[in-house]
Amino acid sequence: MGFARFFYCLLNVGKTTNQQIAAPCIKENLLKNICDIVSVGEEKIVQIISDYAEPLLEDMGLELVEVQFRREGHGWVLRLFIDSPDGINVDDCAAVSREISAYLDVEDVIEHHYSLEVSSPGLERALKKRDDFIRFSGRKARVKLREPLNEQRVFVGIIQTFEDDLLTLVVDEAPVQVQFDLIAKARLSL
Repeated sequence: MGFARFFYCLLNVGKTTNQQIAAPCIKENLLKNICDIVSVGEEKIVQIISDYAEPLLEDMGLELVEVQFRREGHGWVLRLFIDSPDGINVDDCAAVSREISAYLDVEDVIEHHYSLEVSSPGLERALKKRDDFIRFSGRKARVKLREPLNEQRVFVGIIQTFEDDLLTLVVDEAPVQVQFDLIAKARLSL
């Protein structure tokens, strides 16, 4: 018997017509002149949704780990990864999915059909913020650098400390120090 790596709720969302949905928690002036946006690029969509979702999830006692918007084999997918110190369950995913879906229906940020997925980041979650390295101190991580350090770009080790933008990993019983700005990608490792 195995363990599920994450839970998710899937909701197909399309452009709504003749339907009004009241979206609670919409912050005034969050999106200026959203109606004037004709074609929003993927990065812009990710930024708009992140700007809305972060305070919303914080109010719900959750954390926004990452937002992805990309074309996959079955079409466009908007994916939100959420977390909390106590972990995530299906009810958390469903609640966030309802809030984000209502917001997107009202604001009409995405002009074409897409699927909305909300899930936990899984056991090998991404480490994106400075606080992530502090929170997961003592855990094993895989860190990829923008440029080589001692002719090596990828390090797998235990997060020892993170202070003054300096990450210290213990790799093969030896400390390796990396400046935060040099980290291209990092995630927890099993």
